[in-house]
Amino acid sequence: MHPALVVAGFRAALLAICAASLVVACGGQDGAQKLTITGSSTVAPLAAELAKRFEASHPGVRIDVQTGGSTRGIQDARNGVADIGMASRALKPSEAELIAHTVALDGIGLIVHADNPVAMLDDAQIRAIFNGQINNWSQVGGQSAPITVVNKAQGRSTLELFLDYTGLKDAEIDADVVIGDNEQGVKTVAGNPNGIGYVSIGTAEYDAQAGVPIRLLPMRGVAASVANVRNGSFPLSRQLNFITAAPPIGLAADFIAFAQSPAAHADIQRLYFVAAQ
Repeated sequence: MHPALVVAGFRAALLAICAASLVVACGGQDGAQKLTITGSSTVAPLAAELAKRFEASHPGVRIDVQTGGSTRGIQDARNGVADIGMASRALKPSEAELIAHTVALDGIGLIVHADNPVAMLDDAQIRAIFNGQINNWSQVGGQSAPITVVNKAQGRSTLELFLDYTGLKDAEIDADVVIGDNEQGVKTVAGNPNGIGYVSIGTAEYDAQAGVPIRLLPMRGVAASVANVRNGSFPLSRQLNFITAAPPIGLAADFIAFAQSPAAHADIQRLYFVAAQ
């Protein structure tokens, strides 16, 4: 091959490599800066709403929000797969190397179908229903009908917190249906007059006010409501956190600061959560 052709080919290859490097440095082929956020299905709708507003005021920024549970969010943040993880619980001692940025507060409440006449359950009845010792609604003052127990899947912080509250182990729960995110739990109970499950209070209150046929039950005599999560009286509340592996910098720091600022409070309240600050 003629030496000039060799040089030309080398230059073309070098330009291609440089162009590819520039694309990677910019975050994508369209030059957009990209932020990847993964984890809790409870936090995800809030993160997605905040992402839309952040993108609108930051041209060239793209924020990708993916669900998969709090365990995924924590693991992805730890392993560098995501810029920010989402977790609907506080960090554990075994996760102390990570940093939690609390954005909002939420509660976990029991839901039944709106037509279910049972008004409340005490903690002993809740445990007995979920471990199968009580299996008919007539045993707790309801109609004679088998109870359909809806449980959360492994890796969901809602499951961990419910087990901690009840003192049950996951292996002890006699579940008829296992669900992933909160909306799946709401749909399952809304479609089954004999169902009972536990989900985010914010999600349940939002859906109930939108006409979905579910009802939140009080716990320890306290109504399951966003208002009682806000005033600290509800017994099963939790943090909604963004998780990073190190102090955030750049785009991640800017987005977290926005999520924790008063500018985000309207979105937090609109999704029936409680602003942390």
